[in-house]
Amino acid sequence: MASVWSGNRGTIRDYAGFNPSDDAEAIRKAIQGIGTDEKTLIHILTARSHAQRQLIAKEYRAASGKDLKDDLKSDLSGDFEHLMVALITPPAKFDAKQLKKAMKGSGTNESSLIEILTTRSSKQLKEVYEAYYTAYKKSLGDDISSETSGDFRKALLTLANGRRDEGLKVDENLAKKDAQVLYDAGENKWGTDEDKFTEILCLRSFPQLRLTFEEYRNISQKDIEDSIKGELSGHFEDLLLAIVNCVKNTPAFLAERLHKALKGGGTDEWTLSRIMVSRSEIDLLDIRAEYKKRYGRSLYADIKSDTSGDYETALLKLCGADD
Repeated sequence: MASVWSGNRGTIRDYAGFNPSDDAEAIRKAIQGIGTDEKTLIHILTARSHAQRQLIAKEYRAASGKDLKDDLKSDLSGDFEHLMVALITPPAKFDAKQLKKAMKGSGTNESSLIEILTTRSSKQLKEVYEAYYTAYKKSLGDDISSETSGDFRKALLTLANGRRDEGLKVDENLAKKDAQVLYDAGENKWGTDEDKFTEILCLRSFPQLRLTFEEYRNISQKDIEDSIKGELSGHFEDLLLAIVNCVKNTPAFLAERLHKALKGGGTDEWTLSRIMVSRSEIDLLDIRAEYKKRYGRSLYADIKSDTSGDYETALLKLCGADD
């Protein structure tokens, strides 16, 4: 079952010989026994695709009259609980929850907002927008508007609307024109016209932007990143640099996020879990390869040295193998 949430470079695929009622029963036993059988939960939930996990949750409810998510929450705790619940949450709803979390409480977690909104396709973002409204009875746009400001807010709203062109065709004349517009809006101008940056970087397709960045280099003798760093600042600068990095190589951008989550002061489990779960069926194989290339160590080895217990076991299962 192809969906906008699966690609062909993931570590997790549909499990062959899948039987949702058998899985649901095994999970029910694992939870109901004296003390939870975490091994069984990990064994099943990290080896089934999103679509299959939804069917397991449905069977579980039909057989036990209870919600699998509620049972996992009451039986597990900490990072392992968050990870298991993430695995059985539909992807669009999971992203919606993560976005809400990034905007809740005192202070907004801008880097999470940036990561989610720059690495999802337009089709995915449309589903996230709907899931957000269903879950919170408020639009994602309204929450972004009240939690952020200025050019950063404008750019996030443009991304959140899922209006980026997803076509694969590139238009050379448009690339030349856009490159000139960017040059005139930044390097070639006293003061910067931020709206032009937002418009081009948030709406053009990735292949189109790749060509535009090449043209930009021809015109300005500079990489677009260097111009953004010189002309812009704050979260708006961070967001545009994230887009540029994703255009050039999304898996490398996410590998860098994972490395920061693992190697910063203390592990950032939210980011770690989010990327591992959300990319496990899309491009985690590529992220692993970029990680190894960039840091000389495998993602698997770094997860192993930085996490522990059932949480570690489950993450390593999602990771798939040691490169």
